Amino acid sequence: MTRSIRTPIALAAGLAVAFGPVTGAALAEPPAASAVAFDRSLNLQGVQNARDLGGYRTGAGKTVRTGLVYRTGQLNNATPADLAELTGRQVRVVDDLRTIYERALGPDKVPAGATANWDDVIGQAPPEVMATTLTGGDSLYRAFITAPGANQAFASVLHDIITTDGAVLFHCTAGKDRTGWTAAVLLTLLGVDRDTVDQDYLLSNQYRNANPNDPINGVQQSWLDAAFDQANQTYGSFDNYVRDGLKLTDADLTALKTKLLA
Repeated sequence: MTRSIRTPIALAAGLAVAFGPVTGAALAEPPAASAVAFDRSLNLQGVQNARDLGGYRTGAGKTVRTGLVYRTGQLNNATPADLAELTGRQVRVVDDLRTIYERALGPDKVPAGATANWDDVIGQAPPEVMATTLTGGDSLYRAFITAPGANQAFASVLHDIITTDGAVLFHCTAGKDRTGWTAAVLLTLLGVDRDTVDQDYLLSNQYRNANPNDPINGVQQSWLDAAFDQANQTYGSFDNYVRDGLKLTDADLTALKTKLLA
């Protein structure tokens, strides 16, 4: 039986903003200097919130390698120059975290030489959660842990990072919520401290020129806190979430660290 696609009002409003052109407005002030120790922006013209996830220090004194993992908004407005830039950066896998409806409204433009994968995070979530797809909120972030299919989607991105010979780019629509949790999980797994993880998450407010109280364009610390809290509630600890929820093995974690840490 074919399932109908119903668009919540909040989702439609969010899509209207997210699918708009990328403007040249001045960026908001960054949350902390350590989060922007180097220019992590990919400087793309048609892709919002596009940045390198590398450059952060871990508690063990190692550094996350640059040029291997990128986080962005959707690629439907990518210019030819943007795509050439991503190809030049050796992007070999693009992981799309959006729902089928979002993908239909804004099909990705994929850089040459890259494979596109679809890892729908919340397509099976309850309707009330779907209504917050682009407006954030605690319920959305808790669904990153509890929604059917969410664990598999996030785990697929991490496995792609392990196995890809080249760089992996992952994104949702605005590149701030589903993408933000993916980045937070990865950096935490690598041993980056929570304050720095929070700073990377909050950089979406800078790169999207948003105030923290703007739920469509921006992010809020309490949302990320809700996801970490839900991981603890559901699995007992973040480590258990990784092992029992994402089902990453010790070998997977070693492979991630070997590839991404210098």
